[in-house]
Amino acid sequence: MSIEPTSKKTALSISLVIPVYNEEKIIKNTILSVKTYMENNFKNNFIEYEVIFIDDTSKDATLKIADETIETIGGNIKTIHHEKNTGKGGAVRTGMLAAHCDVIFYTDCDLAYGLDVIKEGYDIFAQNKEADIVIGSRRKHKDGYSSYTFLRKIMSIIFFNVLKIYGGIKETDSQTGFKGFKKDIAKKIFGLCETNGWAFDVEVLLIAQRLKLKILEMPVKIINHGESKIKAVSDGAKMLKEISRIKKRVKKLDI
Repeated sequence: MSIEPTSKKTALSISLVIPVYNEEKIIKNTILSVKTYMENNFKNNFIEYEVIFIDDTSKDATLKIADETIETIGGNIKTIHHEKNTGKGGAVRTGMLAAHCDVIFYTDCDLAYGLDVIKEGYDIFAQNKEADIVIGSRRKHKDGYSSYTFLRKIMSIIFFNVLKIYGGIKETDSQTGFKGFKKDIAKKIFGLCETNGWAFDVEVLLIAQRLKLKILEMPVKIINHGESKIKAVSDGAKMLKEISRIKKRVKKLDI
């Protein structure tokens, strides 16, 4: 069920943050798809929107293609370029702190969960005033893992269970690349974050738990399968070490 905003003044504005790194093959189509979706679902309903692509020092033509595409099509879309590569966590943090709308979402450049999740997440905030954070969960969707290979399904389930038990994460799918935050919550959490790598989602949720924020989960499924940039064994081992560091740091935060 979606809402129909009655006016520009009463509707929540929305920011969409998309980190990118070496995405020259898909960046143009992503920008065009996102622009069309945001115009049709938000601007045409008198809802202010912005889209921010953060280029994390791509080595290919990603930034050039992005800037040329945006210049051609217009819309409230922009790029931010990192002078030094930081990792996905650093790129997302840059975008979240730069965004200015009432609710701020981030998703991946391959639009793995499709575009409809953006409006679905937006509607949750609009209809649940007490919600602070909305996160996607593949476990909440009956077909959440349907497009995964058997091996990847098993590894994902094991990995997420380890995160839940060892990391202390209460949510069912901490690593889903689609999350949304109220503006003040986003500024608070990402202002406290330091993790630049793939474990940044864990840091975000642990800080949210310490702040006793209300987190709502929404079912999502993989629609577009991009090439994974995570190496399950080596990156998984690194992430576990990162989780230990993050847990200790978050406990010491003065919040």
